[in-house]
Amino acid sequence: MQDNTVRNQPKNRTDRDWKMRPKTIEEVYREYCARGRGDRAYTTIRKQDSLWKNHICARFGRCAVDGGSAAEAVDYLTELYYTDHYSYRYVESFLKFCLNKGTKIHMPKRKTDEVLSIVTFSGEELAVLDGYFHGTNGETAYLLGKYCGLRINECYGLKWSNVDLKSGTIEIDRQMQYQNGLIRLVSLKTGSAKRTVYMNGKLQAYLSQQAELRKKYEKEYAALRLQNQRIIEDLDGSRISSTELVNCLPDGKIQTVNSMKYPTREIRSRYGITFKYHYLRHTYGTLMAEMNTPTHLLCNQMGHGNIQVTQRYYIAVSKTGIEVLRENLNRL
Repeated sequence: MQDNTVRNQPKNRTDRDWKMRPKTIEEVYREYCARGRGDRAYTTIRKQDSLWKNHICARFGRCAVDGGSAAEAVDYLTELYYTDHYSYRYVESFLKFCLNKGTKIHMPKRKTDEVLSIVTFSGEELAVLDGYFHGTNGETAYLLGKYCGLRINECYGLKWSNVDLKSGTIEIDRQMQYQNGLIRLVSLKTGSAKRTVYMNGKLQAYLSQQAELRKKYEKEYAALRLQNQRIIEDLDGSRISSTELVNCLPDGKIQTVNSMKYPTREIRSRYGITFKYHYLRHTYGTLMAEMNTPTHLLCNQMGHGNIQVTQRYYIAVSKTGIEVLRENLNRL
């Protein structure tokens, strides 16, 4: 009996200590990668791996999960922001990566001279952009950004089956991404990004015209479209033709998020305007805020997960807002 008891005990103190040893952050992260993030978006996984490899692993990888303190984590975030001069939003991604809500770890205080990154186009600039994109291959994408505030991946991932021309609505439920060199339609990054967007009369009329032209192209360029089409993977894993996308050329060739690179360079060189597709989204949000659109409705239309993000558009100082301010000052 005594022999059995001795036989069942750990061979030495080292074995017993190993079994009772708390896991390191690196071990927990490896387990998370293997079994805990299967439902995460492709870009989220890549970002997590980048943060881990380039920053977190060397600093905290060997630390015990229960060995660190909230103060150490806050000090690290402060160092990234104030000493290493990473942007506030980039540092904030560390917080989202590591933590659940309700912890004592928090972001450092934002620098007083840091400007909220909302860049908008003035009325004059929009007029120039209207003229530049009119009649070009990028016109559809441009108008979707201008009148709906779509993100560029949402814009180029839009299918005709998600456009209801009668009701004037667009269902946003997928986005285009490059994954390992392949073009795929994948789920949106957050649940709040899935939404029904309402079109104005101008966009509704334009897309109605494009839908009629699409029917014409299907007949006139049938052989050419069949030859040039790109077969891509849809949200549910099925294979679809690029001709099902709203941003598809008459000859069947696909347009992707890279299709805006050339216009971006040309607009800057020709007109001196710094053009980024996402600035159309900023402009849309700011103009809607200036027209006193209820915050909760704009939050829904833009697909924000947090209404505080939407509220930034109501406090941002746009060029149009400055003009109104000056007019009011002159009335004093």
